[in-house]
Amino acid sequence: MSDARRPNVTAYLCAKGASDAIAFYAKAFGARELYRLPNEDGTLGHAEIQIGETTLYVSDEAPQLNVLSPATRGGATSSFVIDVDDVDAAFARAVGAGAKVERPIVDNPYGRSGWVIDPFGHRWSIMTSNRDFDPKDMQ
Repeated sequence: MSDARRPNVTAYLCAKGASDAIAFYAKAFGARELYRLPNEDGTLGHAEIQIGETTLYVSDEAPQLNVLSPATRGGATSSFVIDVDDVDAAFARAVGAGAKVERPIVDNPYGRSGWVIDPFGHRWSIMTSNRDFDPKDMQ
């Protein structure tokens, strides 16, 4: 294997109140803050959090750079999926932390899942995958 970097994709969340968003993600999803870089005006220019093995970037809005949150854009423009061992417990934890239910938990051939919207406008699908699912079964 060469020493060259492999391509990697990391989601970058923008939130009105990024520090509050990080606190929410810690409470709702068990996120661990890796570090933050505050701006002189007190807003958050960049932070990194980890949920499971995934690192996410988080910042406050920067309208001058067209970096806008779902609250400003009028809704989520993407969504996130968290695959957990116990969807019911994880879903209840997120709702208890302040997420709003967008779609209650339902059973599907691919797993059991539900959707929540976090207080900052991002959509999260929380699911427990059916490890025996074969996509051919739905075709």
